[in-house]
Amino acid sequence: MTDVVLETRDLVKYFPLTRGILLKKKIGDVKAVDGINIQLARGETLGVVGESGCGKSTLAKLLVGLEKPTSGSIVVRGKDISKLSGEATRKARRNIQLVMQDPYTSLNPRMTVGDIVAEPFQIHPDVAPKGAIRGRVQELIDLVGLNPDHINRYPHQFSGGQRQRIGIARALALKPEIILCDEPVSALDVSIQAQVMNLLDELQRELGLSYIFIAHDLSVVRHIADRVAVMYLGKIVEIGSDIQIYEQPTHPYTQALLSAVPVPDPTLRGHRDQIVLQGDVPSPANPPSGCRFRTRCWKAQEICATQEPLLEIRQKSAHPSACHFAEVRDVIHATQ
Repeated sequence: MTDVVLETRDLVKYFPLTRGILLKKKIGDVKAVDGINIQLARGETLGVVGESGCGKSTLAKLLVGLEKPTSGSIVVRGKDISKLSGEATRKARRNIQLVMQDPYTSLNPRMTVGDIVAEPFQIHPDVAPKGAIRGRVQELIDLVGLNPDHINRYPHQFSGGQRQRIGIARALALKPEIILCDEPVSALDVSIQAQVMNLLDELQRELGLSYIFIAHDLSVVRHIADRVAVMYLGKIVEIGSDIQIYEQPTHPYTQALLSAVPVPDPTLRGHRDQIVLQGDVPSPANPPSGCRFRTRCWKAQEICATQEPLLEIRQKSAHPSACHFAEVRDVIHATQ
């Protein structure tokens, strides 16, 4: 992969479990992120999908510096930002910004749109001269498709889609190379989702941005992502191009996810091979030995309990998959 802007190496985040009020005693760890290795190229979109609780949002917080990793590294343009501190950390964060999930709670209701978008310039005063801030804010508001005259309005005066555009404008203020989108359209109507997705696509082409796009909706991810990483219990179990993941899935968990996507074409519904997983998702505080998916997998054998499968290219697959018995399985789904 050429021109890598972001890379994680064996990234781990454990949250300690404690007992007691005054004298807290550690009794274990919640293994939210457990050994993630990803690369992101300039101008690329990497989609991250998986069930709730698989560690997607924790990964996002690690990448933008809201959480410190337990171990591993986060390398942006050749510099490990997870080891920085103080002023160096603040400067490094300029290059990777976050678009949050809920446009109704991610904007301060007491601040005008102009103040919200200008806030990054207040935190980083060397980015824009004080007299140029208002003009820069108006440029950003116009860039995301809003009327610059709305600069003095408050968030409650806008729709959900407009609020998310304000959040995108704020994320673009410091001219970052990387935008981390954590479920950016899940709280929006379907028609508004399409508008925001098209905006992100246009901004990427115009500004050369790189996206990490986290979502539950597999159809949305396929629309925007160049590559897709599938997470389960803190680990990536399969990663590949959008065609490889959606048309040639090899991991049983990926196949189950795709089979659950609603099919809009009635003529295809009778031909669907739907996979219904048995049992509940194990606790990240006590994941199964070996393969973490084995307790819900119909292919599980003795080796799955004793040996953890590595994320690597298997004999019958053209992309990395963390399954001892990885093989392509045809799945008719709504994203075709």
